[in-house]
Amino acid sequence: MAAHVRTGSWASSPGRRRNMQANRARDTKPELEVRRALHGRGLRYRVAMAPDPGLRRTADIVFTRARVAVFIDGCFWHDCPEHGRSTFNHNADYWPTKIAANVARDVDTTQRLRSSGWLVLRFWEHEDAADVAERIRQAVSHQYKHYISEEK
Repeated sequence: MAAHVRTGSWASSPGRRRNMQANRARDTKPELEVRRALHGRGLRYRVAMAPDPGLRRTADIVFTRARVAVFIDGCFWHDCPEHGRSTFNHNADYWPTKIAANVARDVDTTQRLRSSGWLVLRFWEHEDAADVAERIRQAVSHQYKHYISEEK
């Protein structure tokens, strides 16, 4: 049996590489469900936008005037305590490091945005879209009232 030779790709096989590349960075099913629920509540927002121009990272949903940045984190990619994985059958040395880097970047992003005056909301992809949308609506409403009172 021939040993698997790595050709520079992180994937364990060409098929796995195609599968992983097909994962969407935006407009995922959970994001779309939350966005539909927000729109149904009369909220308007920006999608896949960098809230802070100095930070080259995008939030999934952004309310610019209220300064609210929303992230819908994937359970696998962001180490969900309920659905994240602790063992890997392939590339066992790669995945824990990759996911830990994602989590560290999430923490850094949240800290940077908060220090710039943003309210950062993070939700897991498995959370109920209607519940998430209502929590976002409440936060945006609160932030917007705060924003308007500061302008006066």
